[in-house]
Amino acid sequence: MNIPNSLTILRILLIPCYVGLLIYGRFDQALIVLLVAGLTDALDGLIARMKNQHTRLGAVLDPLADKLLLTSGFITLSLIHLIPLWVTILVASRDVILLLGTAVAHFTDYRVDLTPTFLGKGTTFLQLAYVVMVIFLSSRRIDLTIILPLLFGMVSFTLLSGLHYLYRGIRQTSAIRS
Repeated sequence: MNIPNSLTILRILLIPCYVGLLIYGRFDQALIVLLVAGLTDALDGLIARMKNQHTRLGAVLDPLADKLLLTSGFITLSLIHLIPLWVTILVASRDVILLLGTAVAHFTDYRVDLTPTFLGKGTTFLQLAYVVMVIFLSSRRIDLTIILPLLFGMVSFTLLSGLHYLYRGIRQTSAIRS
């Protein structure tokens, strides 16, 4: 196994530690684990590019690890009542719909463009920023209402990117059938 894939697997293995720290209210330590996981994400991509170590396994595992880390954060923070449940349902639903669409395209041999869009990348950035801010502010016992603008921006991007990916997928599969 190459180094980039090993770093991705390490990121996946950090998830239970991250979740456990959040559940037990160890927010500073959870934030450190989240930042270490982010560092492994940056390093695996950098090493894969520099050493030309791109693999099919890495192409699947890397985005999966990112989604697992982010989604587990949303779910856990909702369970401990730091993020509204409806926000987690929205974030998870978008990801499940995209995953199902990708799976359907794969199993039906439709060729769908899966490249991330500006909206998709913006959504990931805002979701991560929101989770980091919730953890950081909670560790300092600061009222989370100060990040309501970030929440509304993140929710808007999540909705828009989900609809955009859905539109793109429908448009591409319709073009193939014609």
